[in-house]
Amino acid sequence: MKLARAIAVLGTAALLLTGCGAGSGGETVDQAPSGLPVQGETIKYDPNTLVNDGKPIELEWWLWDGQEKFQAFADSYKKLHPNVTIKTVNQPWESYWTKLPLQLQSGKGPTLFNIHNSYDATLDPYLEPYDIETSDLEADYTGAAAHVVDGKVKYLDYGLMTGLIWYNKAMWADAGLTDSDTPKTWEQFREVAKKLTKREGDTFNQAGFNFNGTYQSLGFLQYQRGYNLFAQDAVTPTLDNPGTVQTMQYFLDLYNVDKVGSKDFGPKAIESFGQGQSAMVYEWGHLNGTLKKNYPSLDYGTFQTPVPDAAEAPYAFDRYNGESTPGINKGASEAEKAVAQDFMKFFLTDKTDMKNLVLNYSLAPAYKPLDSDADIAANPVVKAMGSLDRYIWPGPMPATFETSITKAWQDVLYNGVVPETAISSAQKTIASDLAKTKFKSAEPAYAHYAPSPR
Repeated sequence: MKLARAIAVLGTAALLLTGCGAGSGGETVDQAPSGLPVQGETIKYDPNTLVNDGKPIELEWWLWDGQEKFQAFADSYKKLHPNVTIKTVNQPWESYWTKLPLQLQSGKGPTLFNIHNSYDATLDPYLEPYDIETSDLEADYTGAAAHVVDGKVKYLDYGLMTGLIWYNKAMWADAGLTDSDTPKTWEQFREVAKKLTKREGDTFNQAGFNFNGTYQSLGFLQYQRGYNLFAQDAVTPTLDNPGTVQTMQYFLDLYNVDKVGSKDFGPKAIESFGQGQSAMVYEWGHLNGTLKKNYPSLDYGTFQTPVPDAAEAPYAFDRYNGESTPGINKGASEAEKAVAQDFMKFFLTDKTDMKNLVLNYSLAPAYKPLDSDADIAANPVVKAMGSLDRYIWPGPMPATFETSITKAWQDVLYNGVVPETAISSAQKTIASDLAKTKFKSAEPAYAHYAPSPR
């Protein structure tokens, strides 16, 4: 039975409350809970302890999305420890990465904060390592070993996602397409996109495929052609390679030759898809939550990204990335850090709230006890991903990759720059930015790793 829900059965008789704590809204607790079940597999969380000596304490937890799902963890924890209040604060993504580093640099900031691993170098100096054995983390969480630095883990993945093709089911059926028409190769994809396109001369009524504004994701499909992002030293970036050029040219041809879409039709692919203007888009699993929130009536499906040759397994279908667990502020008070450490053990073993979180973002769960969960396995996005065996994780990619790749695409589409020149420029920017960091790619850890070109 889920620990936090067990309270309803076991009651709170063991909690002797003596009133409200000043300024925190929490309750003063005189005695630790007793008789409550310990939760977890390898990592264990025992709630039968007195947190912060029973004194009221409030922690702030910053995030940029999913407030309801993350607050559920805080609420479940508070049922166990009424003297602890964890308040989630949602910050817009655009300002999050300005406000948070400034707060941390000043020695202030929230005790807990969500992490995107593209900002690993920015946040690392301010992170307190988890007070959990790394071997236990590795036993319970897929990919945890890749987050071990100097024998410590400061955050890890709670769920994994990658890119997929999303299609409008009504448009699919209207074009006479069935499940048997799901393309396995990029050439088949081209033909399907043509069938889904509706155009009157040069005027689009419906794009068969739209990739506007999603350029940063397309920049990693060169893996399918056997090209890594880094040289064998795992330090030197190699974005400027024939695979990247071929990939960019393929998508440009979809617009310029096949005319299944246009840079001027639906400036944001996700919105165009949601509004019923585009039949297919390429996007990561988080789109599921966006569509449910903003376009709840849209009936859509997903399928695995096509490959160059259906008869041959690709070097990798795509890269994958993890959604990260919260970080603990190294500059917080000792009392706050102690409570945060206790909360993270709870967070990492809270199976019910973790299940709801990964379902919200349509993630493959990193928490191994959820591997066989029927509801997660039935999720159409997770199901479309298939096995992660042929997906590669290049490491906590610095933001310069996505920003530089995006600029390259914008230069080609809107400024008349040829692909080779745009990619070469992106390569130089990335190399310059990485020279200021200690980043080392995790590509060599890929089970099917081979140096480029294959």
